[in-house]
Amino acid sequence: MSVAESAAATAAVRISALRYCWPGSAQDCLAIDELRLGGGERAFLRGPSGSGKTTLLSLVGGVIQPRAGTVEVAGQALGALSAGARDRFRADHVGFVFQLFNLLPWLSARDNILLACRFSPQRRARIAAAGSTPAAEAARLSARLDLGTALLDRPAAQLSVGQQQRVAAARALIGRPGLVVADEPTSALDADRQQAFIDLLLEECAAAGAALLFVSHDARLAAHFDRVLDLGALNHAASAAEAAR
Repeated sequence: MSVAESAAATAAVRISALRYCWPGSAQDCLAIDELRLGGGERAFLRGPSGSGKTTLLSLVGGVIQPRAGTVEVAGQALGALSAGARDRFRADHVGFVFQLFNLLPWLSARDNILLACRFSPQRRARIAAAGSTPAAEAARLSARLDLGTALLDRPAAQLSVGQQQRVAAARALIGRPGLVVADEPTSALDADRQQAFIDLLLEECAAAGAALLFVSHDARLAAHFDRVLDLGALNHAASAAEAAR
């Protein structure tokens, strides 16, 4: 069985009867009855600002927990794990490109990329199984993202916003996680680098058999994906709030 076939056998993400409200709020902001992302599937998630896209990505990553319902990633119910176990599971299986990058400003770009491997034995093992090393993989991904050696030696705080965004992308992809979650990952990139980034993201996910959940306000990018998910249609909480007005 190929990597892609093996990944497709298990849903990358399965959400059932999910309900989430912000602390201190009496009303749910997300109410999603069912959502499934197949192994290796590429999905484009759209919705207006404030509709809960980033919140949904945080739930999928186990960064926050729902009030009710289940979120499964690669067959693992995240709610069944302790906070520490969720952190370890996310490090091994989920590559995140956060909207605010979440880089450590005092570390070099290279060390920020390699952090993903330092926290994840499984990422290191996947790299070794492919006959490479974390350092070599970081260099390969950086070259694909037009991050030269001189830039890799700079502290993240000295990089431009676009450079930081590409470092965050390399950190998410290194070690071939089974799920890549990207929150507005091309917002700081010019047109040429945006296309190169999309090409790299799709190629790396395809090579690993990884699923991709991608959020962007740029509707032109949707053509690259297998499926477009409209959060407004999925989210019953938003529909109920609109009907009450």
